[in-house]
Amino acid sequence: MKFLKDILYKVSLISTKGDMETPISQIAFDSRAIGVGDLFVAIRGTQTDGHDYIPTAIEKGCVAVVCEQLPAELVEAVTYVQVTDSSRALAWMAANFYDHPSKKLKLVAVTGTNGKTTMVTLLHQLYREMGYMAGLLSTVENRINDQVVPATHTTPDALSINRLLVQMVESGCSYCFMEASSHAIVQERTAGLAFKGAIFTNISHDHLDYHETFDAYIKAKKKLFDELPQGAFALVNADDKRGMVMVQNTQASIYTYALKYPGDFKAKIISNTLHGMELDIDNQSVWFRMIGEFNAYNLLGVLGTALILGEEQNEVLMQLSQLRGAKGRFEQVLHKGITAIIDYAHTPDALENVLKTIQNLRTGGENLITVVGCGGNRDKGKRPVMAKIACQHSEKTILTSDNPRDEDPTQIIREMEAGINPVDLRKTLSIADRREAIKTACAIAQKGDIILIAGKGHEAYQEIKGVRYPFDDKETVKELLILTHSV
Repeated sequence: MKFLKDILYKVSLISTKGDMETPISQIAFDSRAIGVGDLFVAIRGTQTDGHDYIPTAIEKGCVAVVCEQLPAELVEAVTYVQVTDSSRALAWMAANFYDHPSKKLKLVAVTGTNGKTTMVTLLHQLYREMGYMAGLLSTVENRINDQVVPATHTTPDALSINRLLVQMVESGCSYCFMEASSHAIVQERTAGLAFKGAIFTNISHDHLDYHETFDAYIKAKKKLFDELPQGAFALVNADDKRGMVMVQNTQASIYTYALKYPGDFKAKIISNTLHGMELDIDNQSVWFRMIGEFNAYNLLGVLGTALILGEEQNEVLMQLSQLRGAKGRFEQVLHKGITAIIDYAHTPDALENVLKTIQNLRTGGENLITVVGCGGNRDKGKRPVMAKIACQHSEKTILTSDNPRDEDPTQIIREMEAGINPVDLRKTLSIADRREAIKTACAIAQKGDIILIAGKGHEAYQEIKGVRYPFDDKETVKELLILTHSV
């Protein structure tokens, strides 16, 4: 049991009304989850305003309310705390309520447009293989050692993060590796966490539907590094022109990794095939099962992190050479000489990286068929760009639906088509039904050809009009390749 005054440590207060010695059973920011004796935090969201639900929370038995604007009428038995920022207050209160579990293990965050999931997954796999107890917070899944805890957001809410960290500590974890999305950083979901370090992968066009400008998106990522304490580390990709921008104001110790420019951790790609990749690291040749320049960066960032944390290089490289990365990231399905690649690439930069990787792996003569869509209710500016990139690097492009959400998938496709050069329209098909689009790609493909199915990766659903329908790209292409090439 915690008292209200105890969980307000480091919360920026404007005013208080009521008994600060009030005992608090639990904290909630969803009025539906409120119970007797709980504290309700009113947060202004993009769809709803928690301040509208203060009366409901009180009716359900909450004893204290934290809000940015006090209600016109105050209930005498309830304590009110007015704060400057409810979201940031929630994060600090969660950390205080759960006794700062992030301080009881080494918490490392990864941020950037692409590579977050692969890097945290590799770090978790690496540390488990090296015998450590370790947790994972990622887009694909959360893990407490080897126990899977389903993930619903790239970065969970502050209460969920701290609850998961408590479970990790209780399970003996000494490390946790987590993705830190730009949304989560801006929404203060990572406030109050004691990071041992943070890694920057890269930055490109994404989430402008939320951040509105590219500058705001960059600042969102940079905020994570600005708030790192002394004694932490900041590891950034020196080949990304904004890598050093991230650490301009950080108090953390700065390290860099790179393939092209000077860096603390360097590597060179020796060979790259559909079966794996050979890297030169400190004049040592190492073979990895993962493929592509983007994965060379991921592997190098993981190596750098492990070395900063005190691990021995040869042991790290030996373990990394055996790992395969995250689900839905350049996963391959082979059938009758046809290679299907499933990848989460849902930004222009990620799509171009995957397509260029495939181009570099081609031996000549085979066709590349790309199936790609764009999500609804998201950044519309990238739609024509992604279609253009797909056409530039493919013999055949099939535009289809991704997660249309509340939008008409045919309208999304029309907006994608606007980016295609007239000469490329002849090699483009538009098929709104994703299953039919994949089926068409499988039917067109001949022995030796490559099919790229981009945009959804690990996601096992399609989100349409608020409903998630089961749909797995990998399982679908497996089934349809067998169906269309059964002889």
